[in-house]
Amino acid sequence: MTTEYDFIKACWGRPVDRTPVWLMRQAGRYLPQYMEVRRKCTFLELCKTPELAAEVTIQPIDYLGADAAILFSDILTPVEPMGLKLDFVPGPVFENPVRTQADVDALRIPVMEEDVPYVLETIKILRREFEGRVPLIGFGGAPFTLACYMVEGKGSKDFAQIKRMMYGAPELYAALMEKITEMDRQYLNAQIAAGAQAIQIFDTWGGIVSPLDYEKYILSYTTKLINGLNRDGIPIIHFVKGAGTMLKSVRKAGSDVVGLDWHVNLGEARDILGAETAVQGNLDPTVLYAPKAYIENEVKRILDENAGRPGHIFNLGHGILPTVDPEHAKFMVECVHRLSRK
Repeated sequence: MTTEYDFIKACWGRPVDRTPVWLMRQAGRYLPQYMEVRRKCTFLELCKTPELAAEVTIQPIDYLGADAAILFSDILTPVEPMGLKLDFVPGPVFENPVRTQADVDALRIPVMEEDVPYVLETIKILRREFEGRVPLIGFGGAPFTLACYMVEGKGSKDFAQIKRMMYGAPELYAALMEKITEMDRQYLNAQIAAGAQAIQIFDTWGGIVSPLDYEKYILSYTTKLINGLNRDGIPIIHFVKGAGTMLKSVRKAGSDVVGLDWHVNLGEARDILGAETAVQGNLDPTVLYAPKAYIENEVKRILDENAGRPGHIFNLGHGILPTVDPEHAKFMVECVHRLSRK
């Protein structure tokens, strides 16, 4: 008999006894037990060692009591075998960014089982460990966010290089995005085949463009990616940071769940998205620095904004910050469970 997880039911907009909750970046630096593992290896070595990646994925489930686990990895993991040398210093840096047609032509589509076997092995370990306990979310970067890193070479304040390509060399931009989208499709489908029970697509930089440019330069590739996934029974979560002004466009991409950052009112976002689209979010991550009474009030506010509608997964509006007290994160999870119980 297959376990009915509240998280999966909420993704499909079905009623649950209490609102499920997990935290973006819940496996990470805010947890002392994560730092113990991290001291043994580099970040990339941790991502590429299935036993260790599984260990840090399990840690927040044991500690927080969250309702879903997310695979420990990085959105740039499948980009490296495309032919770009990746380092973390501490943020991601590509020493040979993509700027020309020759650069795009040189990119290869990895063979996932051969090029990123550690990701798939980690998923298989976690499915065995979590069976009947919590579902496992696989994930990847949205094509545009991956392109931002690949073209800029690192994080950016103004994203001048990707926008220069987008506006000034649209054919080059399209060729790059097509290749990334196909890589992404194969990567996420390999995760589903390995046992991921839901997929989250992170478009961290999707909100850096105008609503018009989102529709013109980004939406078609995300839509193509989502439509290309083996979605039978696998809910797709689409999180675009900074997209509060263009939720109607984000909805067009066709995901089952739309992730919301903390700049939008969750209730108003639900009205825009419609009853058939589930939502995930959207506590401001910095609220976890506040006293517990304040955290509880903010949890209650977001649950009140949802107004009991099915199809809500509680989460932060972005990743948990490294300097947050783990006890506050645990308290937040307890509040969601207690205050939402039917």
